[in-house]
Amino acid sequence: MQSQSIVSYHKGLGLGDNYHNWNLLREDVSLPAAVLSSENIEHNLCWMQKFIEKYNVKLAPHGKTTMSIKLFHQQLNHGAWAITLATVQQVQVAYSAGIRRILLANQLVGKTNMTIIRQLLNDDPDFDFYCLIDSPTNVEQLGKFFDHDKEQRRLQVLLEIGVSNGRTGVRNENEENTIIDTLSKYPNSLALVGVELFEGVLTEEQPIRLMLQRAVVCLQRLINSDLLSRSPPILSGAGSAWYDVVAEEFSKIGPTVDIILRPGCYLSHDMGSYHRAQKRILEQNSIAREISHDGALRPALQIWAYIQSIPEINRAIIAFGKRDAAFDSGYPIPALHYRSEWSKPLEIDHTKYQITNMMDQHAFMACPSDHNLIVGDIIAFNISHPCLTFDKWRKILLINNDYTVIDILDTYF
Repeated sequence: MQSQSIVSYHKGLGLGDNYHNWNLLREDVSLPAAVLSSENIEHNLCWMQKFIEKYNVKLAPHGKTTMSIKLFHQQLNHGAWAITLATVQQVQVAYSAGIRRILLANQLVGKTNMTIIRQLLNDDPDFDFYCLIDSPTNVEQLGKFFDHDKEQRRLQVLLEIGVSNGRTGVRNENEENTIIDTLSKYPNSLALVGVELFEGVLTEEQPIRLMLQRAVVCLQRLINSDLLSRSPPILSGAGSAWYDVVAEEFSKIGPTVDIILRPGCYLSHDMGSYHRAQKRILEQNSIAREISHDGALRPALQIWAYIQSIPEINRAIIAFGKRDAAFDSGYPIPALHYRSEWSKPLEIDHTKYQITNMMDQHAFMACPSDHNLIVGDIIAFNISHPCLTFDKWRKILLINNDYTVIDILDTYF
């Protein structure tokens, strides 16, 4: 909500909607603010486009990361096959903005949610929609609900593979068979079109590979049994941390399958959990190294905020907090230091300057005793886990390399 006030504040100054005149270094913007680098966004879009082309797979980036319509369309313009979403409300937002192929990486449950999807399918023959199934109960519910009108389109579903003590998804072949038997009762309302999983419920590579191999075997069994209603069938997985391993394992099934990868955080990247994941990918994956000749994925999202107090020589209080930036996967990381009379920001040593605690609207930054910070200085912070930073802002500033605002991105959480 803070960034929402940026627009109304500047209208009040008589600047209207001409945000192109705003510049962070002139302090034209009320801080704290969430900021995206247009150059780094473009670089990351091109990087992932090259990756999926090298593996001959398709990309359906997870839109829940940004929930920004403008960014969705940029991803589609850079080769994305579809947009992945997590809730029916998110589906409505994307559809209303012209997105016509959506993968709901979740089970479709609940009367109102089913009604919304059925209406979209009935109203728009070009709407290409997919959701997940992992229980006979859900299959029964969907089958009966979508069978009311014999003329309506069938709901396309993907069988979700899961692991013990994981999240959703069937745990074994017996559960798979039970669901297949239940599906056979609803040939007019449900269409099984492939297999899906989310490997991110696991944290070690070998169990992830075994999970992926199980999904391949499952899909091949469905193909051999002629139980799939789409040609080519779909095999989908890959969050933002293990998409390389998913591409490697799924590509072994051959060219007769649509392999759909669903990373979302590649777009903004980060300097925390996904930075560490990308380091592993570059070490292990030759294709990722090959397309990184002009750089790997770059962090594009920052939070800019003022130093509002220096109560002790080795502590600065920054005017942003848990309502402004993610903290679940590591605190924000100091990256740049700027003072109004300087020509440009200076890099800051994040090993010496570190956030140690955060409250709702305050962050505690430890500093060396010989620091040169003063109240009113600006610190730009890189973040870890972009999903839980994007969702705190309704307006995000897109800037160029001169720190000039070139666009304002709305989010729809």
